[in-house]
Amino acid sequence: MGPLRERATGLRHDARNRGTEPLALPGTDAEAIDRAHLSRYTLGSPTLEREILGLFLAQLPLSIEQLRFAATDREWHVAAHTIKGSARAVGAWQVARLALEAEQSAGLADEEERDRLLTALEAASEVVQTYVDDTFPSERARS
Repeated sequence: MGPLRERATGLRHDARNRGTEPLALPGTDAEAIDRAHLSRYTLGSPTLEREILGLFLAQLPLSIEQLRFAATDREWHVAAHTIKGSARAVGAWQVARLALEAEQSAGLADEEERDRLLTALEAASEVVQTYVDDTFPSERARS
């Protein structure tokens, strides 16, 4: 099988398995970011990985706040869907799993579940932030 066909077969395989990412729970040995997944989009460039993760981490608190202040179920679901998509794009599987739970939840109807999901998303976000800070030290820290 030629290289082009191998890539095409791999892409079809990836599309069929979408949504079956490893979903690590906080406190497990799994890393907060799947670097192998992310490197497929960055060609293994740590500089680009850091930039993309920085954008993700800059937007994530804003998206969580959109969940927190959602006035309708539609707003809740749109914010959860946004978080899920961006988390999957960077390989933040725990954040993606929690966002999927939020997206599939009753939304605003179950206040206790909403609060649990928001708290869990914030905790998972902090884990990702710590991982990125530890993995990609800032330029200032290296000087």
